[in-house]
Amino acid sequence: MKDQVLWRKTGRIAATLAERLGIDIERAFDIFYNSHEYELFSNPESGLQLLSDEYIITDVMRELEKN
Repeated sequence: MKDQVLWRKTGRIAATLAERLGIDIERAFDIFYNSHEYELFSNPESGLQLLSDEYIITDVMRELEKN
């Protein structure tokens, strides 16, 4: 995927996380960037980049619940 598209997708994911968790956007980016899902998201071969924002957000939320 093009970098611009991934930047926007990352921003949407962080914004939604911030809204759902009631936190600021910087903290939401930190949570996403330090998640296992972001590790997969950063690897184009994982296919996660092609999945919906909601799918990725749900996985990040599950990871947060486990920790």
